[in-house]
Amino acid sequence: MNTRHNDRIRCAGRRRVAIAVLAAATLPGFSAAQAQPKELVFAISAAPGSLQQETAAEFTRRVNARLAGKAAMKLFDNSQLGKDQDLMQKLKLGSVHVSMPSSIMASIADEFALYELPFLVKDRSHVAAINEKIFWPQIAPKAEAKGYKVLGVWENGVRHITNSKRPINTPADLAGLKIRVPQSKWRVMMFERWGANPTPMAFSEVFVALQTGVMDGQENPNTNVWGAKFHEVQKYLSLTSHVYTPSFATVGKAVFDKLDPEIQKALSDTAREMEVWAREKGAAEDAELEAKLKAGGMQVNVANRASFVTASKPIYDEFAKALPSGKGMIDTALKLAD
Repeated sequence: MNTRHNDRIRCAGRRRVAIAVLAAATLPGFSAAQAQPKELVFAISAAPGSLQQETAAEFTRRVNARLAGKAAMKLFDNSQLGKDQDLMQKLKLGSVHVSMPSSIMASIADEFALYELPFLVKDRSHVAAINEKIFWPQIAPKAEAKGYKVLGVWENGVRHITNSKRPINTPADLAGLKIRVPQSKWRVMMFERWGANPTPMAFSEVFVALQTGVMDGQENPNTNVWGAKFHEVQKYLSLTSHVYTPSFATVGKAVFDKLDPEIQKALSDTAREMEVWAREKGAAEDAELEAKLKAGGMQVNVANRASFVTASKPIYDEFAKALPSGKGMIDTALKLAD
């Protein structure tokens, strides 16, 4: 009887130890040598068919080819594992290894809001120059200070405005319209300056908000409009090209630092390779997607750029005041366009 009783105690003890080890393996501080992931989780909010999702899928394919069985990456798109804010937290916890946030990064570090300034970017060559001269030396370290490491600057795209009420030619046409924007105080400020009523909202909630009239419109690159089928619930596409937004291949720094060096290298090298791929893919899709949206029933107009540029000047002034490096980054970015 005593022997059986002692055996039960020993078994229970082993189970408690096993549970404790399993729990420890999920913590950021758990040794990489003890628990290297066999599956790398790549989670994004973007919908299938969007440039972000296509870029993520190509990145996943290339990483898996590079790792050749050492580990396998699996992609979860369309907010399957959570919205952008959830995914940022999961990167630090290690339950997600890679994500690709976009505008939300300005809530992590204000320096990311450089990309939120309207009409700052001239073209994709200009984007590449901004990334090289400003992003990597000045902005990327700010993310690391907050516990995130950016592996590559990919593309979300050139943003335009859609709505169900009327064509948008000048900021005056936005007066009173309820416009969904990403989780970015700078995007909220922009649309308030233009006379709209902006509301931050997770991307996964936008279709229903537009369909039910909770929101009148939204702003996104055409690739996201098409991928999320917004053309089914929006009548007007106004080509404003007001912001070019990158997306950022991002990891939790503490979790990444514990990965096997071979896995780190595969992720880092592939992420940088994908930068050119994403910009070229975005450029190729611009006109094609506009035609698809028009064929899908949307009325398309080109907005009056000059009127929006004039109305946007106070946002530059706010950015320059808000950050010690703000004016310097703006001046450098503008010079890089020459």
